[in-house]
Amino acid sequence: MSVKGLIAAFFRAFEKARDWAESEKKIYATSQAGTDEKEKAIGSLWDFLAFTENTQAFHLVNVIGFEEWVDMEEIRRRIKEIFAVEYKNEKSLYPYLKTLADISLFESTNIGGRRKWRKKELLFELEQEKEGQKSGKKEEIKIRIQARESRA
Repeated sequence: MSVKGLIAAFFRAFEKARDWAESEKKIYATSQAGTDEKEKAIGSLWDFLAFTENTQAFHLVNVIGFEEWVDMEEIRRRIKEIFAVEYKNEKSLYPYLKTLADISLFESTNIGGRRKWRKKELLFELEQEKEGQKSGKKEEIKIRIQARESRA
C-alpha cells in the first residue's frame, strides 16, 4: 500500500466515523437542560482503517499490537505463523513500517541497536448535537478529534 493509498484510507475513515456516529453504536450519552441534547461516543481510528488483504501493510497491522514493542525478527515470525507467508526479500517490510511510522500510525524506538515498533492508540470523540427535536429539525453532527497518545 502506497503513501497515497494510506492517506486516502485515512480520509475515508472520517467519512465512516460520521456514519458510525449516526448509527446506534454509542458508548455513553449526556443530556443538557432544555431541548438541546448531546450524545458522545469514543472511537478508534483503527476501527475505520481498511487495508487490502494479503498485502504487507495488512500483515504488519495485524501482527503488531498496542502494548508491546516488537522487533523485525518477531514480526517475521508472527507473519509466518499467522498468515503462512515468507517474503523473499527480508528487508521489504521496512518501507511499509517507515511509512506507517511517518504518518503517525505506528511509533518506533531504537534501543540497544535494535529497532522496535508498536501501534499508536488513535482515539477520537464523536459529539452529536440534537437541536429542536419538537420542531423536526435535522440533527447536526460535530466531530471533534482528539488524538490521545498511547501510554508509555
